[in-house]
Formats: sequence, C-alpha cells, structure tokens
Amino acid sequence: MKVHINQDLCAGFGVCVELSEDIFELHDDGYAVVKVAQVPPELEDKMREAVLYCPANAIHLTEDN
Repeated sequence: MKVHINQDLCAGFGVCVELSEDIFELHDDGYAVVKVAQVPPELEDKMREAVLYCPANAIHLTEDN
C-alpha cells in the first residue's frame, strides 16, 4: 500500500501526523508530506483512518498489485 497527499487539498490540519508520525510529517510550510514510499503492513489500518479523518480529504491510498 502507498499513501499520497494531494497538496492542492491539504490544509495543514495535522490529523494525519497525529495518527502516524512514522508516515506523515508537517513540512516547513505547514502542510503534510509523506515520509515513506511504502506503508508497512502493520500501519495499513492507520492509513485507512488517516483517509477517513482527514478534514480536507487530501489523503488517498493505492494498493500494490
């Protein structure tokens, strides 16, 4: 699984960072960025939560095939 942030939608609320500092961080400009290319399997449920709870709907997931 890979996680992506649409930078045009991100409003810098930081909910994703609160859910998983291993995957997300707030950049110097105050907006979230993804720190890893591939989500570890043990954090996949947290990524689904991040999608669900992002107030700006800026996070989306892609499944590996």
